[in-house]
Amino acid sequence: MKFEDLLLETGGFGRFQILILLILCLPRINLPMHFLLHNFLAATPSHHCAIPHQEEFVNLTTEEILLISIPREPDGTFRSCEMFSQPQFHLLLNSSLQPYNDSVTQDCQHGWVYDHSQFTSTISTEWDLVCEQRGLNQATATFFFIGVTMGAVVFGYLSDRFGRKSILMLSLVCSVIFGMLSACSVSYTMLAVTRTLTGVALSGVSLIILPLGMEWVDIEHRTFSGVLTSIFWSVGNMLLALTAYLVREWHWLLVAVTGPCLLSIVCLWWVPESARWLIANGKVKQAHKHLLRCARMNGRKDFTISPEALRGMTTEKNPGESFSYISLFRTPVLRKISLCSGTVWFGVAFSYYGMSMSLTGFGLNMYFSQFVFGIIEIPAKILMYVLVNRIGRRHSQAWSLILTGLCIGANIIIPTPFTSLRSVIAVMAKGSSEAAFTTVYLYTSELYPTVLRQNGMGYTSFMARLGGSLAPLVFLLDDVWRSLPQVTYCGVAVFCGSVAFLLPETLNAHLPEGIEDIEKTQFFPSRVKGPLQTSAPEGMQLQSLLK
Repeated sequence: MKFEDLLLETGGFGRFQILILLILCLPRINLPMHFLLHNFLAATPSHHCAIPHQEEFVNLTTEEILLISIPREPDGTFRSCEMFSQPQFHLLLNSSLQPYNDSVTQDCQHGWVYDHSQFTSTISTEWDLVCEQRGLNQATATFFFIGVTMGAVVFGYLSDRFGRKSILMLSLVCSVIFGMLSACSVSYTMLAVTRTLTGVALSGVSLIILPLGMEWVDIEHRTFSGVLTSIFWSVGNMLLALTAYLVREWHWLLVAVTGPCLLSIVCLWWVPESARWLIANGKVKQAHKHLLRCARMNGRKDFTISPEALRGMTTEKNPGESFSYISLFRTPVLRKISLCSGTVWFGVAFSYYGMSMSLTGFGLNMYFSQFVFGIIEIPAKILMYVLVNRIGRRHSQAWSLILTGLCIGANIIIPTPFTSLRSVIAVMAKGSSEAAFTTVYLYTSELYPTVLRQNGMGYTSFMARLGGSLAPLVFLLDDVWRSLPQVTYCGVAVFCGSVAFLLPETLNAHLPEGIEDIEKTQFFPSRVKGPLQTSAPEGMQLQSLLK
């Protein structure tokens, strides 16, 4: 007896499922507003060394003071991190002259002056996270993703142990608390700590939303539900661009992107716990109540089933028995799935955040670039909705990630003057990367059994956040070789995409309930060739359960 068969008797995909998905899409919108906030929170405007006032400067204009105080780059712009130790007054006669010797330059001694035309303030301007402190600026994103990584481990276990809804509520409440504390930060250390804790809390939101919705949806609409939820991530991407454009001060920007979590907390009261999880954990009375509610909302008022009958559906796991992350590696097939899916998740997140945190290459301001990055994801998601049902999850996952790497590699080779071509390739890379991310969420939720699904999602999310943590730091490799960050993103994406070919296909397959479902050979690729049919024994068992 499969839960999907019982779900069909309650109406399959009706008003009940639509309500759940729409409510769960609210926190989904909020996620990219935090995950990609670093683009604006830590933006570094153009800057130069602050020049102390001297009596000799009384009759000089600001431009003349800069000319004699700050050395220039080859392109004519003033250097950001160096100044002359002594004013070079001879440059007033001819600005093309060179300083007397290289020893007259030194690091900035009196702080920096920033261009505030685009940002009122960012954490870079607040704590001078530039030049020698540039690494701390990039590390802010890494701290956040380290928090997300830790949260993936914690909340993956907790949601399998204590339920999806209660832990999702806890995650949202903690997100609000730590998000607001981040906005009140009075030092870089406080910001780093609170952003890390915000990442921990938001990891639970990211981890639980999709499985909670998927566990209430029948097989036929599973792909649609996954893609719909993913589209709202892109909506959040675009809203981040609008929010950052309207709010140019970093404290209030943090408040603006954290506030919507309060609406999600209120709306979550209407979302029931996963009946699939309740049955798998022996809590059949609560599952019975939610199933009856589901049937009534879907217009199946004649649906009735006893809690005793539901108790007979409990598989693999006895009430009170718990599983851990170690369970993901105990059996051979599950171990292979865990190793391969973890590698794929690392590659997907590493390449996605590597591109998302580099809003260049479009010849546009960063707000419009962020908006474009969000809007181009939607066609990619719609395309994946078609492909995952036509060619399957495995090939969709593999080729979308490989194409991402190839597009990144192509932009290394294409000369910089070909800006239009480079922009088109960048759009293709971003769309392919998002397609890979859309597929991996859906794919992974179908690979793991109900008793281990959140542990599996927690483990793979841990691997993804590890990739997300390293992605911002790779930008620092441009000091070694300008193209080294892009080469790294390209190589990782192609390798991890190739690993996806080792995973089993899940197209049209029942969601596995217990570990024994995974270890059966029929779970492997091409298990189902056509529409799902309920076997005769299962059909008779279903009729015996219904009154």
